[in-house]
Amino acid sequence: MKFSAQHMLLTGALGMLIAVATGAFGAHALKKILDADMLAIWQTAVHYQMVHALGLLGIGILQIQKPHWHLSAPAWLMLAGILLFSGSLYLLALSGIRWLGAVTPFGGVAFLLAWGWLAQLAWRQRNAV
Repeated sequence: MKFSAQHMLLTGALGMLIAVATGAFGAHALKKILDADMLAIWQTAVHYQMVHALGLLGIGILQIQKPHWHLSAPAWLMLAGILLFSGSLYLLALSGIRWLGAVTPFGGVAFLLAWGWLAQLAWRQRNAV
């Protein structure tokens, strides 16, 4: 399914909005509720969401500059990584359900695949840049 540059930019911007909101929520409301370990898990989720939402913004900008690069796949992988990695950590921090941590590595693999895909595109196009 095609992930247009406009959708990449919109998804990245919304991802950043949610990351800032969840970061503030963690720093203020959850600081009084969660123990230090769970709060650290929450902050890890926020950090990775922010980095990869910025990644989605970058992919969207790159798609506009290089429309022939077909960046839908790495964009989908980046979004899947955010949902699986950060999403599972948010739920783990709030619920304490430890098996949710087993989902997190799938999000990490999605991040690695997205960045690897981008690297191979850049490598293949190095003479055309």
